[in-house]
Formats: sequence, structure tokens, C-alpha cells
Amino acid sequence: MTNGIDTNEPLLRVSDLTVEFPTDDGVVHAVRDLSFELKPREVLGVVGESGSGKSVSSMAILGLLPKTARVSGSIAYRGQELNGLSYNEMRKFRGNSVSMIFQDPMTSLNPVFTVGAQLAEAYLEHHKVSKKAAWAKAVEALEQVGIPQPDRRAKQYPHEFSGGMRQRVVIAMAIINDPDVIIADEPTTALDVTVQAQILETLLRIRDETNAAIIMITHDLGVVAGMVDKVQVMYAGTVVESGSVDEVFETPRMPYTVGLLGSNPDPSLIGQRLTPITGAPPSLVNLPSGCAFSPRCPLVAPVCHESEPELVEAGGGATAHLTRCHRWNDLAGYEDPKKLFARKEIGAEEPIAALMIDNPEVVVEEHLADSGDQQKEAAS
Repeated sequence: MTNGIDTNEPLLRVSDLTVEFPTDDGVVHAVRDLSFELKPREVLGVVGESGSGKSVSSMAILGLLPKTARVSGSIAYRGQELNGLSYNEMRKFRGNSVSMIFQDPMTSLNPVFTVGAQLAEAYLEHHKVSKKAAWAKAVEALEQVGIPQPDRRAKQYPHEFSGGMRQRVVIAMAIINDPDVIIADEPTTALDVTVQAQILETLLRIRDETNAAIIMITHDLGVVAGMVDKVQVMYAGTVVESGSVDEVFETPRMPYTVGLLGSNPDPSLIGQRLTPITGAPPSLVNLPSGCAFSPRCPLVAPVCHESEPELVEAGGGATAHLTRCHRWNDLAGYEDPKKLFARKEIGAEEPIAALMIDNPEVVVEEHLADSGDQQKEAAS
């Protein structure tokens, strides 16, 4: 119990969520058997490549998918089922109990209305108050997200705000009705590093002030490492690994997670090549047989092509550490699993940047000499 909030009772419980889109080419299996729980004040990080189902699952929770989408499974908010509710019934929850911060603030804000008017409208949608009271609440929300002179800035239009300030406005719109769950869909995209840090600090401060739970959808593993409590890694529409952020990052039990961590720039390895995951994600219309990651996996075995693995327990910590991999035990035996994705490229030499750190003068001379020899050979 924290500040009168029962932190053990889930605010949001998603069970076996599946989303499909019928198309002329076949059925797109956008989300497959997604399950998770979210408790008050908890921050859940959702990571994965583009097209892995991160945003589609969040849109399904809010009932924002097109009518052609086929959604099955359970989405329960405080025990009440949301999947299957009518448009008008969902409006009572959307923005009030569960809200969303979209990744592009310019497409979320109307350019012809002032920021204050848009925030006031969002508040009036769920509260029977005067326009004056709604405006005061809009100014208060701007102040809450750290916008200076909120009474003056509320009268301005979105184009008069910087990118970081517009993102703060979108956050203000998401929190103005004091929701229990905030879904942040890549809120730091296209922002510089310092502004990113400010936005993340703002979200955590809002969490502390309102006891809201946050779902952080991002491709930035640094954001996940420094902000979330739990993380779920998605691939080809389903969760392939989940658990506490410390367990998943320190002892990954799914090769795809290992590949994501290995492709993240490491300051201690300056000048060395990144180790990207080879290949591309599979088509969600024609998924490969067995494990969806098998065509790209360095640990692939015959069983990986035969059946898709179940999500099984792979750790003994306080938080369940689940993985969807037939060979997670073998992976656990590697001292440095990131080396599984390392490969020597044809013609690759030791990186110039790494050599310059050891002996800058010699490297520069040798590099210039090599360049001169190559030019002479080309000329002859």
C-alpha cells in the first residue's frame, strides 16, 4: 500500500491479446497472444524492432484500431473488460482512465487552436465544469509538465513551441484527467539528448505525483535501462522475453534480446564495429514455421523450425523471467553471449578510430600512406 494505493492489485491486465488485419495478400498477424499485468506506479518498457507489434497492441488497449481489425483476448481495466465495448463506452475510459502520449506531437495537436483551448477541451470531455475552470486546469497542467509562464503560453499555438515543449504539451494533455495508466509511444523520438532526459524526468515525476502506471514503448534501450521496472521484448507480434529490467539486460535468455543489446552502441568499445542482427524481421502475413526468429538466430537447431516455443520461466529471481526459446539453457552457458552475433567481415581491418586511441600519430601516417599507395595503383 503506497499513499492509499494498493500496489499489488493490477490496474491493467491483458491476456492472450491477438490482433489481425485481413488484407488482399492474406491475414496480417500483428499481435499474437500478448499477456501482461500493470500495477500502480509501475513502469513497463516495451522494446523491439519496427513492426513487432508494440504500437498496435497499445492502440488495441485504447480501442483505436480500424474497424477491419480483428481483436481477441482480454483487456481488463480494474477488472472491467474493455475489449468489445462500443465507441461511446470506450470514450469514458480513453483519456480519462487510460491515456496515450503519441510520438509525433505535431500530428496530435491542432494547429488552428491554442494549446490552452485544446487542453481545456480534453478536460471538458470528462468533467462537467465551466470553461473558465477548464482553462485554469489547462494552465495548471502546463505548469505541471514544466512549461514556464504557463498562463501566457496557454494562449499560444503549437507552432510557437519548440519540439520539446510540444512534447510536454502532449504529456499535459495525457495527464490532465489524472489517468491511472499512461501509454507513452516513443515520446522522445526526434528530440535531442538533453530534451529527451527532461521529458523522461517529467514522466517519472508525474508518475510519483499521481501514482499512475506507465507503458513506455521505445526502441532506445538506454531509455529502458534507466527508467522502467519491467521490460518485455517483442518480435514478430509476440513477446519473446520479459522480466525485470536488471535480469533481462544482465542475463538475457533469448538470442534476439542478446542481439538487441549487442547492437546498442557501447562507449567502452569506441572505434569498434557494432554487431547487428543479420537479416530482417519476417513477414507478418507468412510467418516462418517454428520460432519466428529462427532464420536469423545463431543458435538455431532443428527443433526451432518444427514448433514455436512456449513462454517459459528462465530465472529464479523475485520477478518472473520468461523467455520464448527452445535453447535458452544453452544460451545461459555462454559467458559472453553477444559474441554469438559477432562476425568477421571480408576485407575488414582493425578500425582506424580504435588504433588512433593507442597511437594517433602512427595511425594517421600509416593510413595516409595506404591511401597514397591505393591512389598510385588506381592511376597505373
